[in-house]
Amino acid sequence: MREGFNKPHRHVPKAQMLDRVKAQTPEGTWPISNGSLEALKWVGLLLMTGDHVNKYLLAEASQTLYALGRMVMPLFGFVLMANLACAGALESGMHLRVVKRLAVFALLATPAFVRLVGWWPLNILATLLLATLIVWLLERDSWIARCSALVAFIVGGAVVEFWWPALLYCIGSWAFIRRPSGLRMLWWALATGSLAAVNGNFAAMAALLLIWGARQVEIPLPRSRWVFYAFYPLHLSLIALVLIAGKN
Repeated sequence: MREGFNKPHRHVPKAQMLDRVKAQTPEGTWPISNGSLEALKWVGLLLMTGDHVNKYLLAEASQTLYALGRMVMPLFGFVLMANLACAGALESGMHLRVVKRLAVFALLATPAFVRLVGWWPLNILATLLLATLIVWLLERDSWIARCSALVAFIVGGAVVEFWWPALLYCIGSWAFIRRPSGLRMLWWALATGSLAAVNGNFAAMAALLLIWGARQVEIPLPRSRWVFYAFYPLHLSLIALVLIAGKN
């Protein structure tokens, strides 16, 4: 999701790589390398697949897969917010481009999602879209935009997957990445903990440890921008087809 930021990997000394990351990240923010963000995204995809297979095909037979799956939303939310916090993201129009992409693929995922879950809530891509829109409004830095962000949070949070806790998590991670502080870290952690109201456990907290660990290393992974967007509707459609075939 980090536009114009990831390029095919070649060997670069770690110190030089970290300098590049810092050079493209606004001063005072909480930088994390592109390869590490990409690794978190792939971990999220793997855990999401296991969670959905467990939920829809195995009738949630594995509590381990369920617990691991609670890290998926925090991982994807963090990767998205880290990209939106990049230097020049607002000026380049990244937020609105991401909103358009999420809208397209959220719609593509809707038939399978409705078959598996129902019409309410809207799928996770709609959650990430709403979080992106709220962050974009907050970046506008006007009272009208901030009031609009509040309305979007209150109203939109009632209809998207993982509801208000997911939005709190995304906004909290975005705020911390942009301007790290103890208070913002506490907000981010509490928002992560609030997902227990949806999940029934605190397994999502493990995502913070995974994010912290990924930040300590430079993982040499090239960027694959469209994999997440395409994979989400595709894997849900395959699961829905398996269920339909099993009933025939």
